[in-house]
Amino acid sequence: DFGHPVGIVTKNDLILRDLDLLQELHRHRLIKVAISINTLDETIRSFLEPRTSTIQKRLEAVKKISDLGIPVTVLAAPIIPGLTSHGILALAQTCAKMGSNNIQHILVRLNGDIAQIFEDWVKKTFPDRSEKVLNQIASTHKGKLNDSEFKQRMRGSGPLADVIADQFRLARKLYFSKSVKFELNCQRYENLKRPKQFTLF
Repeated sequence: DFGHPVGIVTKNDLILRDLDLLQELHRHRLIKVAISINTLDETIRSFLEPRTSTIQKRLEAVKKISDLGIPVTVLAAPIIPGLTSHGILALAQTCAKMGSNNIQHILVRLNGDIAQIFEDWVKKTFPDRSEKVLNQIASTHKGKLNDSEFKQRMRGSGPLADVIADQFRLARKLYFSKSVKFELNCQRYENLKRPKQFTLF
C-alpha cells in the first residue's frame, strides 16, 4: 500500500508461498531476495541447520524466484572455517546456474553465549575436527571466537579470512560477471511520506 522497498533474507523455501506478493512488489522494483546457502554438503546442513529447508529446496527456490525476474542473491552465511569453507567455487557455480545474480558471504563470529553453545555443539557433533574448527575461527578474529569490531566482524581478518574472501571474489568474477546491479525503487515511498522525514545520512 505504501510502496516501501523490501529485502527478504531466508533459509527456507516457504518464501515460495508468497510468489504472488513478490511478483507484485517486483512490478514496482520494491523487492530483493537473499537465500542463505553456505554449503552444498547436505550432511553438514542437517547438523548445522536441522529445522531449515534442504539445500536442494533452497536452490529450487532460487530458480523459481529468478525465473520470475525477481532479483535473488545467495548469502553464504555463516562461512565456518573447517566446516562450510570448502567448496566455495562449486557452491557459487551451482547457485549461478540456478539463476542467482550474485553471491555474498559472512564469516562466522561467536559473540556472547553463542561461543559456549557452539563450542559444546561442535565438540559433540564433530569431535574429530572440533579443535581445528575452533582454532581456525579464532584465527579469523584476532585470536578470539567473538568479534564486535564494526566493518570487521562480518568478514574477519588475517590470512585465512583473506583466502576465503579471495575465493568469493574469484567466484563472482567467474560466475557472476554479467550480473547487473539492482537498485530498489525508494521514490514511491519517499513521495508518500507525510510529513517528510530527515534522512539518516
